[in-house]
Amino acid sequence: MASPLNDPKLEALLARLHAQSDTQIDETDAYYSRRERDGTLDPANYCDDETHRFLADKLVALNRDKAEFCYQLCRALRATRVVEAGTSFGISTLYLAAAVRDNQVENGVVIGTEHEPGKVKIALENFAEAGLSEFIDLREGDLRETLKDVGGTVDFMLIDIWDVALPALERVSSSLRPGAIVACDNTTESAAEYRDYFEFVNDPVNRFRTMTVPFQGGFELTVRI
Repeated sequence: MASPLNDPKLEALLARLHAQSDTQIDETDAYYSRRERDGTLDPANYCDDETHRFLADKLVALNRDKAEFCYQLCRALRATRVVEAGTSFGISTLYLAAAVRDNQVENGVVIGTEHEPGKVKIALENFAEAGLSEFIDLREGDLRETLKDVGGTVDFMLIDIWDVALPALERVSSSLRPGAIVACDNTTESAAEYRDYFEFVNDPVNRFRTMTVPFQGGFELTVRI
């Protein structure tokens, strides 16, 4: 299937980054399997210190189909302000920034946040190579701090970081406009990690409607009403 991006330079970069991410899948699966066999992995806390160290140099990229789905959602929304929690090396950020660019809206921006300094450095290099740096505001640090002020009304949010998915949404929730979409990855594969997140989006006081899109691992699509 042809990509909707219509940007050969960007598509070449994404193909390289996705290929690199794909090579790490078996290693990552083996890591979790080993720790489950050893009994050292708490099902209620997949993101302990050892896991954070292991993932520090892993791309852990959003799947291509999910990333292109986000691109198309942002185009349909004519999104101006997008927030991404869990930027990593910036692969999904590139899709979001391409959508903001292609929407040709004034002051369009993707606000990303990443805790690992090494990943921030490489992500910024990827943004520059793609020619999309001007559309991205990447903030380094704990998202509980970096997302306190997103600077205006948010049209779309991508959450791709399971251990702090709820704090991410809580920080941004008040800035989501009616009709804004929040997409959250791996919500069936790591269901235990998202228990509090689902309690939040299903609480009527928070004004959301949500459904699980049947992508691999689950992909939650939540709309502010």
